[in-house]
Amino acid sequence: MERKEILLMVLIGFLVLTTSVQAVQLVTLGSSSVTSAAGSSAAPQAVSGAVAAPSSLDNLPSMVGGC
Repeated sequence: MERKEILLMVLIGFLVLTTSVQAVQLVTLGSSSVTSAAGSSAAPQAVSGAVAAPSSLDNLPSMVGGC
């Protein structure tokens, strides 16, 4: 094998390994956010057919420097 072929194979292997690690991290991040969302104390309540915003959004204008 030529040196270029070996280098290319190593590079492709590294990219596949990196992609696999990121996929595993994404899956674990998705499952942890689902469990934390399920563990929240207050569920949104329906008001005349609309869904009420979570209480964390009440302070949004002050958090971003709005009115």
